[in-house]
Amino acid sequence: MNQPDMAKTATQTPDSGAEDDRLNVQIHHLLVATEHILRQNPAGINELGLIKTLQKAPWELLGTVNFAEPDKLYPVHFLLFHVLYRLRDQLASGGETLTISPLVIRLHRSRVVAGTGLPDQRDELRHFYLDLSGYRMPEESINRMMEDFWAGRSGLRPEPGEIREAAATLGFDGVPAGFDEVKQRFRRVVMRAHPDRGGETETIQHLNQAFAMLKAHFRT
Repeated sequence: MNQPDMAKTATQTPDSGAEDDRLNVQIHHLLVATEHILRQNPAGINELGLIKTLQKAPWELLGTVNFAEPDKLYPVHFLLFHVLYRLRDQLASGGETLTISPLVIRLHRSRVVAGTGLPDQRDELRHFYLDLSGYRMPEESINRMMEDFWAGRSGLRPEPGEIREAAATLGFDGVPAGFDEVKQRFRRVVMRAHPDRGGETETIQHLNQAFAMLKAHFRT
């Protein structure tokens, strides 16, 4: 599939109608592919898993992603979550909804009766990701926003499912009793997953997300 390279699209600032059209085409392809992937993974998939699946055949919709630098990862993350919130809006009238979190993205039947509104209470995130102007944030703003988000300063309390997923990512059987236990476990698993010991940067990123989610849980 000969699609635009997301690594290039995600690091350029669109300055013409042609580039905006290109971005909209990319979003359309991502909508189709993401719905298909989610239906093939009824138990859910995390953000990193979804990115990697979209990079592979038959989709090949994403280019190389630099997970180690927030300003390089952010445009890909933003477009992916833009697609997820648009997809959820489209599916709401059919009685389906999405759980949307970096740790778990899952399609399931909605508990909200179709036509009564969107099955989501996290409106601030929805409005942020549906506004494409957020795609073009400067590097300084990106770094500050990502730091605040993962440190739990976004004003949004993690949901119970997200907390359980985060705990499982760090190897807990359940949600730990306190944050000190989380810090100790995080240090051990990060050390084992370090690239110097044969680990991958993507794994470190996933562990960081889980740690930040639990940090936000114990701070709220």
